[in-house]
Amino acid sequence: MGSVKDYFSSLGSGIMSLLKGMQVTGKEFITPKITEKYPEDRETVHVPKRFRAILELKYDKEGNHKCIACGICERNCPNGTISLTTKMVDTADGKKKRKLDKYMYDLGSCTFCQLCVTSCPQDALEFNNDFEQAVFTRGKLVKKLNYLPEKEEPAPSPEQLAKIQAEREAKIAAAKAAAAAKKAALEKAEKIEKQEETQGEKPVTEQTPVKPAQPESAQEPTPENNTDKNS
Repeated sequence: MGSVKDYFSSLGSGIMSLLKGMQVTGKEFITPKITEKYPEDRETVHVPKRFRAILELKYDKEGNHKCIACGICERNCPNGTISLTTKMVDTADGKKKRKLDKYMYDLGSCTFCQLCVTSCPQDALEFNNDFEQAVFTRGKLVKKLNYLPEKEEPAPSPEQLAKIQAEREAKIAAAKAAAAAKKAALEKAEKIEKQEETQGEKPVTEQTPVKPAQPESAQEPTPENNTDKNS
């Protein structure tokens, strides 16, 4: 009896589920249809700003980007979509600086996870909503994001050169002073060590041996004592 009841119960729930689905389908039959006339209306088509279509570097009006070639985006990419090539350049103060040479991005293997954008410490990346990226060959999906030529390091002003030279001379003087102080401390330590060695090797002066005192019973008899004995 229980199995028959369960059978009809499950049958009724299945029919109710089917009716709900047919209700949604029937509603779409009477809904007015909207046809996107793409690409004729590409000038007026609305694409959400948050749509992720392609990765790009942020350039300012002067053609500069914020990328410092740290490589965090390349390491965080799960598909190896990003590949960075860096180079070392000399700065005005004589130091070495890492700089971006090529920023290669493979759109064909990108998962649009946006880990590169969220992990960038300089906020140098963003996703563009330009969805028209269809090409005929896969090779064209590999793009160089730093498409503008990289600018050379700016030449320092005379004031900056004077400041750099003064800092360099101050560092050299401080290093010489530290070396001189270290040398003086070593010489002082050696001098103290030699003095201690000299004091330790000083010869002991000879002293005349002191005869031990004899007891009274062992003293030699005096003439007075002899006279008393003879009498």
